[in-house]
Amino acid sequence: MPAKDEPVTIKKYANRRLYNTGTSTYVTLEDLAEMVKKGEEFTVQDAKTGEDITHPVLTQIIFELENKDGQNMLPIPFLRQLISFYGDQMQMVVPSFLEQSMIAFAKEQERFREQIQSSFGKAPIDMMKGATPMKALEEQTRRNMEMFQNAMRMFTPFPTAGAGSAPAEPAKAPADKPDELKELKEQIAAMQRKIDSM
Repeated sequence: MPAKDEPVTIKKYANRRLYNTGTSTYVTLEDLAEMVKKGEEFTVQDAKTGEDITHPVLTQIIFELENKDGQNMLPIPFLRQLISFYGDQMQMVVPSFLEQSMIAFAKEQERFREQIQSSFGKAPIDMMKGATPMKALEEQTRRNMEMFQNAMRMFTPFPTAGAGSAPAEPAKAPADKPDELKELKEQIAAMQRKIDSM
């Protein structure tokens, strides 16, 4: 058994079976999804090589959940935007921004849950459709998407091909790289302060 604060090790075998070393049982992707929802930390290792394959396994869980009827959480415009950042100069910034956005959203979700609970506890069932907390949640989601899109525009100093806006700036010399990184970090910090203030 791992120490209390250490993540459980899940071993993935060649036959695709997943083995939870903490409980000494075979588990499924659904079981791992439940562990995530409960806040249980785990890492997934290839049983043969010992390679850490947590990222692809978590991505596979999202893929499985997105393919279930009524489970879609990732809107098509978001997926297109995300795909467009692969291989882009701003790819390194996106993970940090998404992580910070999800942390901010997780903080807000407790407040939304409390509002929904108090509204639903007092309102009759036929009035629940127009409940204010749901509208607030939709508004918060809309603002988060706008903020993400605006931030990505801010982080993309060069127009995309055919955009017809200002001409592209000349490439900076390698000596300017530390200044660019410092500026990016300052912009990320500014965005984090903006998120925290919402």
